[in-house]
Amino acid sequence: MSGFDSILIVDWSAANKRAPARPSKDAIWLGLVQDGTAQDPIYCRTRIDAEARIAEIIAAERAAGRRLLAGFDFPFGYPRGFARRVTGGDDPLALWDWLAERITDSETGANNRFDVAEALNALFDGAGPFWGKTHRDRWPGIPYRKEGIAYDEVAEKRACDLASQAASSCFQLCYNPTVGSQILMGLPMLSRLRRLPGVAVWPFQPWREADVVLAEIWPGLIEPAVRAAVAERPERIRDAVQVDLLSRALSQIPGAELDTLMSDLPPEAREEAWILGAGHAAELTALAMGRASAPPAPPPLRDDCFAMPAGTHWTPVDDALAALERGLHPVVRSGLRPLAEAAGRVLAAPVAAQRASPPHANSAVDGYGFAHASLPPGDPVMPLAPGRAAAGAPYAGRLPAGQALRVLTGAILPCGVDTVILEEDTRQAAGQLAFRAGIKPGANTRRAGEDMMQGAEVLPEGRVLTPADLALLASVGLGEVRVYDPLRVAVISTGDEVIEAGEEAKPGQIFDANRPMLLAQIARWGMNPIDMGRIPDDRAALRRALDDAAGRADAILTSGGASAGDEDHVSALLREAGAMREWRIALKPGRPLALGLWNGTPVFGLPGNPVAALVCTLIFARPALGILSGAGWSLPQGFDVPAGFAKSKKPGRREYLRARIREGRAEVFPSEGSGRVSSLSWAEGLVELPDGAAKVAPGDPVRYIPFGSFDF
Repeated sequence: MSGFDSILIVDWSAANKRAPARPSKDAIWLGLVQDGTAQDPIYCRTRIDAEARIAEIIAAERAAGRRLLAGFDFPFGYPRGFARRVTGGDDPLALWDWLAERITDSETGANNRFDVAEALNALFDGAGPFWGKTHRDRWPGIPYRKEGIAYDEVAEKRACDLASQAASSCFQLCYNPTVGSQILMGLPMLSRLRRLPGVAVWPFQPWREADVVLAEIWPGLIEPAVRAAVAERPERIRDAVQVDLLSRALSQIPGAELDTLMSDLPPEAREEAWILGAGHAAELTALAMGRASAPPAPPPLRDDCFAMPAGTHWTPVDDALAALERGLHPVVRSGLRPLAEAAGRVLAAPVAAQRASPPHANSAVDGYGFAHASLPPGDPVMPLAPGRAAAGAPYAGRLPAGQALRVLTGAILPCGVDTVILEEDTRQAAGQLAFRAGIKPGANTRRAGEDMMQGAEVLPEGRVLTPADLALLASVGLGEVRVYDPLRVAVISTGDEVIEAGEEAKPGQIFDANRPMLLAQIARWGMNPIDMGRIPDDRAALRRALDDAAGRADAILTSGGASAGDEDHVSALLREAGAMREWRIALKPGRPLALGLWNGTPVFGLPGNPVAALVCTLIFARPALGILSGAGWSLPQGFDVPAGFAKSKKPGRREYLRARIREGRAEVFPSEGSGRVSSLSWAEGLVELPDGAAKVAPGDPVRYIPFGSFDF
């Protein structure tokens, strides 16, 4: 069995009072798409009313032979280990039943959730994990605020909360978002609903053949759609909009795709549950907004994305760069990829730590652990407790105060241990441990989360992932990340005079140096180069090549044909297409840079001379391609060094000299000709001279940009 005929979405509430008769916010709302037809949102004044109405819908859908997916907007489980502490086992449904036996509710909304939360806190050492209450002087076992709760016995958030970047926690009882109260008042209701005929709970039970499937959902996944709908019609109640849009979005997902969405889950889901659609917010938002594509394609570039200020003749380099940055945005799609396939890819969303690193306080050395506060005066002599703590083999139980325990490097600090003394600084005899006084509290230990706290942002969107980044992501429990697809960049060489290296050259012909250079550089930037070959000075042939390239690539680089001569067909074709901007940039080396759109694909028309082509690629195409790829805008980092040369420069153009560092000084290539290809191999960077007039003498500071700053 695959797919669902009807979708029910429930926006739950933990309110202490009966909602008003007139539909209002912060009540319970049901959104229903019944056999493909969206119904008006249903308003419920109490949890008891809502449970009865949900049970009626379940019975009616089964009687009509329709399969129902019922989604509820509160967690179906707690972080790993919580159920075992409460019930003695890992079965989350046993925890549901435990709560159902203890939670009381009434038609007025009065309930005992704070009493139950206080009893749950008593099962854990220290403060928490539940916190937040309506009265500071009641329920002393519940902290008023979160400060002081370590979350070292159980994590604050579940894996799916982190995957969906939810701000809420299962343990927050008061102050929005009050998810902790919603779950305490919701799970007892689910415990009763799951016993109705034909009902199964995803992902805890076999669900594919069930008539009715209960699933956890989170309306925050479609927040942009909800915000837009409320802005369009402010009189609508936000809760009603949420259930309406999410039920419609889920009803549009084909059965096979929804089956995949509900099947591809991490192992934590068996105990912690999982938010249906976590990691697929963009797809659901697109459906909620009425768009069919999932994920949505990036918007096309505007025809004027390369426009320069009116009246500009020679454009300063900085103005040209600013115009490029303003006019571009990412043009590639994104998707989830395992870490093994993520190196060199661009993060499409910020990444949060699924768990702390290290996840527990642990020992930094081989030695002996104890509670520092229990040390006797003077040089301590302490009895050794039997057993030990080792990495992967934690010590069971709590170490009594005044005793010491053998602890190995990497071992989780047992309860009752906060300090470790190095083995070499101790003596052991007859079951006693002796050492000198003076050790500081917490010595030789690593705090839980001292490298990375659970829920903290690990890496930002736009980061190009390095091998070190993969180690960091793995250390905080991430097995996959959302990355942009590699930018596809087509390269075309133009000109009758250009032939392939290795062919027999006739008089007047030159070998194509630009294409292999550009293709290799694109690959080095982590993008996918597409070799479109050499095109003669034939406008029809170039038109066909551009059509082909636009269909296969996200951006196009051409070399040659960017000027305004009779045979400069790139600029001519772009001008005919109505989306060409010819930039006369105040730059040396470099001639006019043709920029435009061909069938919606950006085209960078580079000069034909190899030196000018490379300089324009590094200075202009590199940061522009970075934006298109999702990596964002970046400029090369340079530094000042003493000049090892002399030069006099006229005002009006910024100059880039091929250079390298020798004996602490920047030396430049003897010739500045744009055709001197050997200078590119000789050089290790560029010396940048400013737009104004300059006179450089040996020893004067000049700005040097190493090629490594361009990833060249």
